[in-house]
Amino acid sequence: MTPIPPLDHSREPTIRTVIDGKAKPVGSLGRLEALALRIALIRGEERPSLGKARSVIFAGDHGLTAEGVSSHPPEVTAAMVGNFLAGGATISAFTRIAGAELRVVDAGVMSALPAHPDLIDAKIAPGTQNAAQKPAMTPEQRDTALEKGMALARSAVADGVDILAPGEMGIGNTAAASLIVHRLAPAPLDAVIGRGAGLDDEGLTRKRAALAKAAARSDATDPLDVLAEFGGFEIAMMAGFMLGGAAENRIVIIDGFIAGAAALVAARIAPPARERMVFAHRSAEPGAKAILDALEADPLLDLGLRLGEGSGAALAIPMVRAAAAILTDLADYPR
Repeated sequence: MTPIPPLDHSREPTIRTVIDGKAKPVGSLGRLEALALRIALIRGEERPSLGKARSVIFAGDHGLTAEGVSSHPPEVTAAMVGNFLAGGATISAFTRIAGAELRVVDAGVMSALPAHPDLIDAKIAPGTQNAAQKPAMTPEQRDTALEKGMALARSAVADGVDILAPGEMGIGNTAAASLIVHRLAPAPLDAVIGRGAGLDDEGLTRKRAALAKAAARSDATDPLDVLAEFGGFEIAMMAGFMLGGAAENRIVIIDGFIAGAAALVAARIAPPARERMVFAHRSAEPGAKAILDALEADPLLDLGLRLGEGSGAALAIPMVRAAAAILTDLADYPR
């Protein structure tokens, strides 16, 4: 993995002076000014011009669904991938509104997917193993997923992409994310388990029991070990994508709970990657708070979202562009 150095904060006073010197009252744009400063530091430029934005949705299935942790069957993952590519999903609409590109990655969908110009075949295997019974993936599969994610980030940068907005799709992936957050935040397991895509009370009880069984099977706390024991291929590849984007000094927008779990993995593997992350929104999933607390993140939006798909990250793209525009488009205050 390409080493990720800490951000160079030595230019911060100069950039603050540029922001304060714009034709507006000092501090009047609130947190957007702090975001503008962060963008300038990430890009290493006092007036950063941001190129294309790309939303990349990583899809994968989970063996843990055999334990009844979801209200939907695994086949829904492939069906939703088809909807993404057909342009009828929430993320499809939101990326169009944001003026962003959309790509979908088959990281480990159980079904075979038909070819599509916007579909990237990076399948590790047709779904992970049942993490309540055995490790979700082998170390070799984990490493391959991370490497493929990093390569996809490098490819995006080569295409002129400056804003990376990863998202995910995978029936059962809130269960995998809960186990990851439990170990890496860390946080009590029961506190980070939610209803996912609409579990009823009986389903939630079943999910809690399955995750307690999985957690009891392994005492892993190292981020790479936790990822192999409990993660999904889409979560692992998304974490690699975040690491790759950070290594290239690009803006990495973090979506909700599952993307947040991938961000937690990435930040635990390479702490300087955290400085390149912009957190889009405060997810309604209960485990999201543990992620935000662990990474000391204050998200841009609080809309009660819990969809996933990178939908919140797409909504944040115009805000990132607006913050950068403070430095590039606002006139300097006449002296």
